[in-house]
Amino acid sequence: MKKFATSLVTMELIFREKLIHAHKSFYARLRNERGDVPGWVLVVLMTTGLVTAIWTIAAPRLTTILKNSLDAMNGIR
Repeated sequence: MKKFATSLVTMELIFREKLIHAHKSFYARLRNERGDVPGWVLVVLMTTGLVTAIWTIAAPRLTTILKNSLDAMNGIR
């Protein structure tokens, strides 16, 4: 029984060391990764522009659809 417990503790220590090594290497690679800030700013601005343009075009129709749906729900009562 003592050998079994010793082997379990040894396996746990090896596993723990491997996890620590994986954790350190992951964060080392993460720290070295530099983001493309101007690219992300461009993506955010373009997305905002597209949403604004689509919303401007679709807002009257969406308002009509919502109004008709609510009026239909009121007619059910």
